[in-house]
Parts: sequence; structure tokens; C-alpha cells
Amino acid sequence: MVSSKGVANSKIDDDDGGGDKLMRKVLGLGFSVQGFRCFPWLVVSFFLKDGLNVNPSTLQILLSSANLPMVGKPLYGLVSDSVYISGQHRVPYIAFGAFLQALSWLAIAISPSSISVFTISIYLLLSNLGASITEVGNDAIVAEMGKQPPSSTKHSQQPSSSGNLQSFVWIASSVGGVAGNLLGGIFISRLSPQSMFMFFGLLVALQFFITISIRESSLGLPKNPSIGIKKQLSELSAALRKPKIAYSISWFALSYAVVPLLNGTMFFYQTQYLKIDSSVLGISKVFGQATMLLWGVIYNRYLKSISPRKLISAIQATIAFLMISDVLFVRGFYRQMGVPDTLYVVIFSGFLEVLFFFKFLPFTVLLAQLCPQGCEGSIMAFLMSAVALAFIVSGYLGVALASYIKITGSDFSGLSLGLVIQASCTLLPIFWSSCIPEYVKTKDKRKD
Repeated sequence: MVSSKGVANSKIDDDDGGGDKLMRKVLGLGFSVQGFRCFPWLVVSFFLKDGLNVNPSTLQILLSSANLPMVGKPLYGLVSDSVYISGQHRVPYIAFGAFLQALSWLAIAISPSSISVFTISIYLLLSNLGASITEVGNDAIVAEMGKQPPSSTKHSQQPSSSGNLQSFVWIASSVGGVAGNLLGGIFISRLSPQSMFMFFGLLVALQFFITISIRESSLGLPKNPSIGIKKQLSELSAALRKPKIAYSISWFALSYAVVPLLNGTMFFYQTQYLKIDSSVLGISKVFGQATMLLWGVIYNRYLKSISPRKLISAIQATIAFLMISDVLFVRGFYRQMGVPDTLYVVIFSGFLEVLFFFKFLPFTVLLAQLCPQGCEGSIMAFLMSAVALAFIVSGYLGVALASYIKITGSDFSGLSLGLVIQASCTLLPIFWSSCIPEYVKTKDKRKD
């Protein structure tokens, strides 16, 4: 015989468990599609180089500038936190972001191959605007669930307090990245760029229709009272004045901004000078995304207990080490040892490209623990905005460095020196890594 109280508790457990499963499906879809964005962006680089004949500096400026909408993430986060649409403040924004992405990529797909650089730049900006709005909604859900205590029931388990949910979405994004780069590498020489843009446009259109069919109340999100944007801005300002949050975000953004990236130059070096096939670059990116997937599993199982400061500093040092390895690669050291250029590009270049993002997983887990209740979306959006701005600065510094040491699309004699400077700048943030807390304790969150 089962009491009515037991039946009620069982029903609550089932509802919570169903909400957790649906939430994971929504986040899994959202992050995997965002990871799959590398599929059209891989084509964009070749389309700009071969179709529109841009030089390395112009390519890097265009790709860096396309991230400008990401800088507006705090605004999107404030609106998402405080403005509800039909009683919802996460799902509608995710859907709207997917709609903008579908609109932009489908517009590029139906445009003539003689599209101007200015026009495609506008479409790419619109695409990243949609992506940034979607990411704000998804990140806010992860941050909100990350603040919930583990459930005491066996049927309903809130997994995110120990970083499990962050690892889950990291893995979902990596799976999307692996699929996107693998398919991109296979089809880039078999299909026209417009066909690949059309495919991704239809994919995000599908995400839009799936998302609008879901009610946010079914996800089991915590109930936060709706407050105005002015009040939300005040709370965000107060949160950012907390030393642990302010110093951590400042360090994280500067760790990217001080590094002059030479991605555009390296892309031209590999494709123009070494004549490496586009499919090899696709496989390289697949390898990199696979390591990101593996990193999510390893972190979740073995590394969560390690101090964030030590772990992030170790990643920073590893990035610098692999940049020095690139110097040896450009000077032909590995080639003389019998290592083919294609093998190095697949393994080491692919790994280095994604290693920059390894810091995100431990840092977002840390920040989710630091940020106050109610402004998770705003804090996470501010972080991603700061990082986006840092990448733009980094890209422009890379263009300035390439110009200073006279690297062009046909002359790569100064590339080794540029990589040495890049590696040296990468080591600098380690010297002020004390800005990152060693550990976060529950009592610290109430006092700070």
C-alpha cells in the first residue's frame, strides 16, 4: 500500500527527472549545433582565399572582425535575465538566435559566387549575432543549473553542481565540432561552398523549429523573480566588483588578448606554401575536436579536484610549448627527421588550435560557483564578451606583427620569429595567475 504522500513524491521525482532529461536534450542540441558551426566556417576561409582572393592579413581581419557581435553578449545576457517572453527568458532567445543564423547562412547560400567582401562580411556578422544570442541562453541555463544543490532523491539528480553539466555540454559541443570538421574536410572538395552553407542554414532552421516547440517550464529551471534591466544591471555591476570575479575574468581575457595570433598567416603557409590539401586541414580539425571531447571526459573524471589556478596555468604553458614546436616545424626540423608535413599539421596543429579553449571548462566551472544567484546569464555573457573582444585584439595584434616582420602571402621568411614572439607573449599571463582563486568554498560565496 502506497501513501498519497509517497505517490506525490514519486510524481515529483518523475517530473524532475523528465525535466532534467529534456534540459539535457535542449542543451545537447544547442551546443552540438554550435560546435557544428565549424562546418561552414572551414569553407569560409577557403572561399575568402580562393574565391575572393584576399591576402593573409585581410583574411585575419575579416575573421576577427566577424566576432564583433560576440562583444555585445552582456547586453543580450541582461535582456535574457530580465525580459521574459510569454513567461520564458531562455528558450525564446535560443530560438531567435537560431533564426538569425539560419537567415544569414541561407542568404549566403543563395548569393552569387561573385558576392562582395563587404556583403559576406555583413552576413557573417549577422550569423555571429545569432550565435552569440543562442550561446547566452544556453550558457545561462548551464550556469543556473550549476548553482542547484544535488538532489537527495535517487530518481532526480541535479548533476551540475560538481561540473558534470559543464562537462556534458562541453562534450556535446566537441561532438558537433568533430562531425562538422569531418564532414567539412570530406565535402569541401566535392561540393560548392554555397551547397555547404545551405546545409548548415537548414540545420539551424531545424534547431529553430525544434526549440520553439519546447516550453521552458518543462526544463526544471530554478524560479528566479523577474526584475527590470536597470536592477539587473545594478546586480551585474555589484557582482563584477567582487574581487574574485573581477580579477578572474580580467586574467582570463588578457590571457588571450596579449597573444598576437598568426592564424591567417599559418593558414596561408600551410595551403599556399606547403600545398597541404584542404581535406588534411579538415582531418586536423577533427583531431583537435576529438581531443576536446577527450578533455571533457578526462576533466570530469580526474581533474575537477585540482586547483583551477594550477590547471589553467599548466594549459597556458602547454600552449607556449606547442608554439615553439611550430617554430621547429616552419624551420623544417621535423621534416628532416622524416615526419611528413601533413602528419604534423593533423596532430600538432590540430591540437594547438583547440588547446586555447581547454581553459574554458575549468574556468566556467569556477565562475559558475562564484557568480551570485539571479545574474548567471549576465556574468557568463560578460565573460564571453570579454573573451570575444580579447580574440579580436589578438587577431589585430597578429596582423600588426605580421606586417612588422614583413610576412606576406608569398614571403614567410619571418614566420619563425613571429612564432617565437607569439610563444613569449603566451607565457606572460602565467606570472599573474594569482588572480585566479585556488579553490572556491561555499562560505566564500556568501561573504565576497
